[in-house]
Amino acid sequence: MTAYGIFQEPWWLDAVAPGAWQSLEIAHGGQITARMPIVVSRKFGFRIIRNPPLTPTLGPWLPTSIVSSPKYRGMEKDLLNDLIDQIPEWDYFEASFHHQLTNWLPFYWRGVEQTTRYTYILEDASDLDKVWAGLQGTVRRNIRKARSELSVRTDLPLDRLLDMTALTFLRQGQGLPFDRDLVRRIDAACASRDARRMFFAEDSKGRVHAALYIVTDAASAYYLFGGADPQFRSSGAQNFLLWEAIRFASSRGIRFDFEGSMIEPVERVFRAFGARQVPYLQVYGARLLPRLLLQVLPRGLFRTLSRVD
Repeated sequence: MTAYGIFQEPWWLDAVAPGAWQSLEIAHGGQITARMPIVVSRKFGFRIIRNPPLTPTLGPWLPTSIVSSPKYRGMEKDLLNDLIDQIPEWDYFEASFHHQLTNWLPFYWRGVEQTTRYTYILEDASDLDKVWAGLQGTVRRNIRKARSELSVRTDLPLDRLLDMTALTFLRQGQGLPFDRDLVRRIDAACASRDARRMFFAEDSKGRVHAALYIVTDAASAYYLFGGADPQFRSSGAQNFLLWEAIRFASSRGIRFDFEGSMIEPVERVFRAFGARQVPYLQVYGARLLPRLLLQVLPRGLFRTLSRVD
């Protein structure tokens, strides 16, 4: 059941939400016909259901034959309603769906709201010359510059990559937004399945300029997180490593998903790689008291306070 990618896999959920996730399921004839993994936590006395950290999409899983054909819309509606009926009582609910699932009407009819988010995907990275031609000129220049001054390593330790990521958030006046032990669990689970790769851009003095972390499944490589040393921002290292990650995806015959950001400067970088903008749905809802808090606090701050660690 991997049509919706790595983030639906039980072993992934065991890593990001050990003991805290459950799978809502519908079965016919002994076969699972729909499922919806959820993570339930309690914060400030509220029961919260939302995607776990470093899991960009989750939500309902439906057979591809249902979500891709108008003929099956009625069945799709029934399956989604049956899944919604299984969701335990909540005070705050939020789920980001895989982009293949575009119908959120059953959630709307239950009083849940929706917003659209975006990722950027290179659907076909097999022809690297074509991908290269689709890059913006500044990206190509940055890659050429970095390639002449830096080398790529994939053998440095995970903590080195986390330190580099922390530098990026420190420059923004923030701490690392996810727990290091969480990343270590993800890394152990992915490494045992050959489902991750780390990239480091290093100069001749052994200084790491940037680093990034991707996870992979049979169909896609996903940019999960990364960072750069602020003192080397002009070296082009981040563009260089994204290109190397795309080359890696090409070597495996899979697409590259930037797991796009709604932050404008980040979106601009991803768009510059010539990837296709792909919308996906985020549904959310709040009971009375959390809704009042959402009116007082910025929604992003409330989401940070209520995140599942």
